Amino acid sequence: MEIITGTTQFNLERDTAAALGKFDGIHIGHRRLLEEILSRRKNGLAACVFTFDPSPAVFFGRSDGKELTTREEKRLLFKRLGVDILIEFPLNRETAATPPEQFAEEILGERMNVRFLAAGSDLSFGAKGAGDAALLHRLGPELGFEVMTVDKVCLEGQEVSSTLVREQVEKGNMETVKQLLGMPYVVMGKVVRGMHMGHTLGFPTVNLLPPDNKLLPPNGVYFSRVRIGERTYRAVSNVGYKPTVTEDKMMGVESFLYDFQEDIYGEYIEVSLDTFHRPERRFESLEALKIQIREDIAAGRN
Repeated sequence: MEIITGTTQFNLERDTAAALGKFDGIHIGHRRLLEEILSRRKNGLAACVFTFDPSPAVFFGRSDGKELTTREEKRLLFKRLGVDILIEFPLNRETAATPPEQFAEEILGERMNVRFLAAGSDLSFGAKGAGDAALLHRLGPELGFEVMTVDKVCLEGQEVSSTLVREQVEKGNMETVKQLLGMPYVVMGKVVRGMHMGHTLGFPTVNLLPPDNKLLPPNGVYFSRVRIGERTYRAVSNVGYKPTVTEDKMMGVESFLYDFQEDIYGEYIEVSLDTFHRPERRFESLEALKIQIREDIAAGRN
């Protein structure tokens, strides 16, 4: 997958089928857009995703900066889904002030060679968000591309949106989150060295420190799966600060993998949080913590 980032000066050589959006979470609504552009590959078009960096919500101060999907996670997921080109377009005062007609003509028509465009019904772009799907439908024919408006996807009567996904993550409703995303909620990162407390207690674990901008569910223990390369292991993961063993307020994701004994420090892993099991809490002793961990592992195995 080709990634274009940090520049407004690019020119694609191939004709493209493009999708525009924030793609925070890459939920099942986003996947409908991606399905449309990926289906045009059979017509010789490159599947191209255009998104902003930072997101409009972060740039205009409407967000706390916490993301459902970090930049690195988006890149990996788009690649796996089959996207050919990812454009992370710089959002700054100058680009945010671009009139929508100019954006459509110069960026979509000239720089991206768009021949097909999939747009959500709530799409907004250009200065003050004045551009929308209706404008693209009007401009598309003269700029040489077809526009398809994709309606909101609904799940159990609710419109699927990044806001809805965020609400469910914050509540720890991971099964619902999986339905909304079309996949489990994932935290990715490199394995770091911890305090070796897991080894001390008899339950060796792998640790990763999620980026500060990653939205995490409530602190607690989750039944999970951990992917290492092409292998996936069932696991039990703790999201939080481990208050029984340290006073440090360093957020981490610590996972015990079933039937796994390898040293993978420095490797990139993906932790899928499938089910909330119990809240994180401080125990009166290491022995009490050890008993609880043993019970958590047995529950997860069952």
